[in-house]
Order: sequence, then C-alpha cells, then structure tokens
Amino acid sequence: MPLPDAAPDRSADVIAACRDHGAESLHVRSARIAYDAVAVDYDVLVRAELAAKPLDRAVLGAFAELVTEAGTGPVVDAGCGPGRIAAYLAGLGVDVSGIDLSPEMIAVARRAHPELRFEVGNMTALDAADGSLGGIVAWYSTVHTPPEALPEVFAEFRRVLSHGGRLLLAFKAGDELRHLDRAYGHELSLDVYWTPPERVAAMVARAGLEVEATLVREPDERERPRQGRQAFLMARRP
Repeated sequence: MPLPDAAPDRSADVIAACRDHGAESLHVRSARIAYDAVAVDYDVLVRAELAAKPLDRAVLGAFAELVTEAGTGPVVDAGCGPGRIAAYLAGLGVDVSGIDLSPEMIAVARRAHPELRFEVGNMTALDAADGSLGGIVAWYSTVHTPPEALPEVFAEFRRVLSHGGRLLLAFKAGDELRHLDRAYGHELSLDVYWTPPERVAAMVARAGLEVEATLVREPDERERPRQGRQAFLMARRP
C-alpha cells in the first residue's frame, strides 16, 4: 500500500504486537516462519517465472489496464513475497506497493526493487482506510489460508477497496490439502490448500464483490507433475 517516503521500518513492532496479543494464528505463523527461511532461494527460483507464462501475464495485464483506467486509487500486492508481481505491475504503469507477513521476504523485495514500497503486514488487517484502494492483487498468497478462514480475508479486501476497485486472485484449483515438509531447498512445515474455483467465487461474492471473470489453466511443462491446475479470479467492488 502507499507509504510515506522514508517511512520507518516497523517490521519488528508488527511481529511483536501480533505475538503479544495472540493475534497470529497458527497458519499465519507457519507461513511467516517458512517464508523467512526460504526467502532468498525462493526469489532466485521465481524471479523470471512470468517470462514463461503468457496466460499469467495476460491476466496481470488486464488487471493493470482496468485499475489504471478506473483511476480509483493505488494497488496493494497482498502477500508480495520478493516483489516480482508488484514490479511487473509497476512496469505496466500501476501505482503499486506490497505487503508480506515475512520480514525476510520484505528485505529481499526492497533489495530487488528499491524504487517500490514494501512493508511487513497481514492481509486480514491491512493498514489502509476504508475504500482507499483501487486494487488488490493476491497472487497465490491465500493458498496457505484454510478455506474456512478465507471469508475474513475477502471481507478485509472489500473494506479497503474503493467503489469500482478490483481484486485479482491467483490460487491453486482443486480440493485438497498438501503438507510440505521440505520446499525451495529447506526443511519447513507449511500447508497448501487447493480450492475449487466455484467455492472461491462464492466466498468472494458473499463478501460483497462482483465476480467478473475466472480462468483455469492446466499446468505447464515446468509445473508438471508436482503442480496441478491454476486458477485466476477477478472481482469488482460495486
């Protein structure tokens, strides 16, 4: 989200507050610990990934065009990781910044893209006023959230979106839970939820957003056999 120039790094304060008040749920804590551990190697692995994914780029391009033409406010990359999606959108002219649970991911994003703004944050409690954002992109950042907790996430997205503001989700299409004990060259403990697109669409609609489009693609050659179908959903706050 847009941040003041030279804003102080409040990462430690955010994490301490979550711990002190018991606000950090198990799946949030697990994701933060896992991505802190893999941040550097994850960045190396995915840095150039979009170059081989024309359909993914097309979805991001459509989102960028819509939010730029609407002029309804800045965009937040919620769960930005090392910042590659935010950087891609910025290259398309989008006023975008990023947040992530992982301080190490934020550190990587800041080093890789010093021209953009990145901050530690939680997508269930965005540091943004009601109706202040023109767009939110959550690019595979909801896949570690249990499906029963997704309505809280989508309600928060609706709160901060302006009228006409858009949401873009990328997630794994299916109906299963996979537990990872090792990934990106590191031992870790992380759950990954594969969710039916129609279920996600229903939850987004119940949150008060109008679903405009869904796209499901098959895994490409690099993704087989460990990955399955990939889903994209775009919605608008009326």
